Amino acid sequence: MRQLVRTAPAALPAVLRAPLAMTAALATAILVALGILHFRDSGLTGIDAALLPSIYGVEPPWRYVALVVDFGGEPVGSVILIALLSGVCWLARRVRTAVLTVAGVVVTVALTTVLKPLVGRTIHGEFLSYPSGHTALATALALIIALLLTERWGLGRAAAMAVVLGLALVAGLVMGWAEVALGAHYPTDAVGGFCAALAAVPATAWVVDRVADRL
Repeated sequence: MRQLVRTAPAALPAVLRAPLAMTAALATAILVALGILHFRDSGLTGIDAALLPSIYGVEPPWRYVALVVDFGGEPVGSVILIALLSGVCWLARRVRTAVLTVAGVVVTVALTTVLKPLVGRTIHGEFLSYPSGHTALATALALIIALLLTERWGLGRAAAMAVVLGLALVAGLVMGWAEVALGAHYPTDAVGGFCAALAAVPATAWVVDRVADRL
């Protein structure tokens, strides 16, 4: 088992280490800045005031689509998605990526869980909302899939970053839209969740590789 982990392909492809480190630093800065901006604030201003009225309260059939997407971020849905992705990685002998699937999501969700009471932003007067854990989870899973594809396809830096950021953005936008449409979050909560995943997943992948190399 130790040999299998040590010789498995990297969770964080070498070609992406530097660019994703810079991306994670920028995402962290945005995450913190938005947290400070909306500290103990539940008002509808700026981007939220401009976007929320046009997204919130969608009617069927789009509401049903939003509920299906939202299920992927709920406990049962997320466990199913994590189990499927980690199982595929294990069968493909991408053991480090299988570990990252679990660890990356746990770290990402833990980060959003810790930040919510620290920032103290609420929606509907009582529910802590910043950053969006659902959006963070969806983005984290998309990032992990993108890292797997980058390694498997042997992509260069530019193509790899396009795949990683493209998949992350699509996942973040889809889940963020669903959360805002269902009234669970403000648009900037979704941005915060997206940034939380961009900050947490590359760092977790780096740690997974370092630990695996030392086994």
